[in-house]
Amino acid sequence: MAATSWPARLRRWTYLTHRWCGVAGCLLMALWFASGVVMLFVGYPKLTPWDRLAALPALEAGSQLQGAPPQARAGALVLNAASGQPRYLLRQKDGSLLSLDAASGTTQTQFDRDAALRSARLFRPGAEAHYLGQLHEDRWTHARSLDAHRPLHQIMLDDAAHTLVYVSSHSGEVVMQATRLQRGWNYVGAWLHWLYVFKNQPVDPVWTWTVIALSAGCVLVACSGIVVGLWRWRFGRPYKSGSHSPFAPGWMRWHHLLGLGFAAITLTWIFSGLMSMNPLGIFSAAQRPDLARYAAVPAQGGLLAAPTGAILQSLADSGFRPVELEWLTLAGQPFVLARDAHDGTRLVLAADAHGQRLLVAQHWSGATLERAGARLMDAPLVKVERMEQYDAYYYRRDSEAMMGGAQRQLPVLRLRFADAGDTLVYLNLQSGQVELSADRAQRIGRWLFSLLHSWDLGPMLAAGWLREAVLILLSIGGLALSGSAVVIGWRRLRRKFGARA
Repeated sequence: MAATSWPARLRRWTYLTHRWCGVAGCLLMALWFASGVVMLFVGYPKLTPWDRLAALPALEAGSQLQGAPPQARAGALVLNAASGQPRYLLRQKDGSLLSLDAASGTTQTQFDRDAALRSARLFRPGAEAHYLGQLHEDRWTHARSLDAHRPLHQIMLDDAAHTLVYVSSHSGEVVMQATRLQRGWNYVGAWLHWLYVFKNQPVDPVWTWTVIALSAGCVLVACSGIVVGLWRWRFGRPYKSGSHSPFAPGWMRWHHLLGLGFAAITLTWIFSGLMSMNPLGIFSAAQRPDLARYAAVPAQGGLLAAPTGAILQSLADSGFRPVELEWLTLAGQPFVLARDAHDGTRLVLAADAHGQRLLVAQHWSGATLERAGARLMDAPLVKVERMEQYDAYYYRRDSEAMMGGAQRQLPVLRLRFADAGDTLVYLNLQSGQVELSADRAQRIGRWLFSLLHSWDLGPMLAAGWLREAVLILLSIGGLALSGSAVVIGWRRLRRKFGARA
């Protein structure tokens, strides 16, 4: 008897699971579909590298910059004039920031209201700036990359986009922007989609596990709904009404038909959304590239010791007008990476052993990067390829996308290592920097999240408006499915609690 009743009990529990989990999650699923359509066109606010560089004043060779840059305390060293005058920004080994006047060497640990307003006006020349106050974090500044800059000055600009900017209190530079259009649409877009209403800090385990639990519950709703929908559908002989669905015309029949039509894409998107949270760290890399060994900075310090004015002069002589200089090393070789307002780069290297002569280069040689790249992993380097086109893992998205702030320049050198994770590393030939690394687990995560959630393979992205149109149509179908569940769930709750009353 028990053997024959088990399938019936399983069937009943499947129905109950879908019914009551659906009642609990249908509104959330409807909000996810609606906000997902918004995110196709308006992304979460970000300050892209090219927008940041475009706003920086040019660095001109002058007598006030003739001295050598500071080296003793620097974990990383950058020079720009984001605050109105050239300043060295030192990111120390503990992650904190230290700002030094490039002419006098005076240290400035905090930038006040007036300095923040000056930086904001430089960021958007001609726009009036209104100081709104200082804050640690708000709905647009959750990113962990902003931690070293907190607290942040908040300033509203009277430009055409009504841009809200955030200025670092430690470096005096603009570190985030949010236009009025982004702020308005994000309340029904990314801010709603990612449930940031529950997030209170950059690293928030409560928010993380809330999103994981809700996503997992909605995956259960979708799976049980597919099973129930197929059980109730008659593929052969129809019901007495002539329909293959047992439900009378109305919301239940529409829900059944929409479920059969859009259940697969609903499950796909909710499951991939769950995967985006990297539950239990299943997509975390087992071994990451050793960037310190790649740079191989000598123990006594190894920054290019040439005077800053000489570096700027050599760049000017080559026809390059930098807005930012960064002192780096590659396999023990010191160099300066210069960037201009158009996101172009140049390398400045010592042309002799004493660093008396400087050489300006457009890119590294493949052989140099290959030798340096071999240091990245504790495993043999088994394959090296020069890439002139994007592949399935290294590609660029438009600025509105979640990963739209990644520069993803070409060409790159793709290295494959024989480690346990079969790691791929992409090296930028122009800057020498590691652009991306992905081991087997991370590449699986790319397929289960990015592809299923965003349809971001090269041919799909190249389809442009056609891809967007298909995504919108499928989202409308999912929204209609979830909306019908909201109506059914509301009626069921009203009958249940109304009868008790």
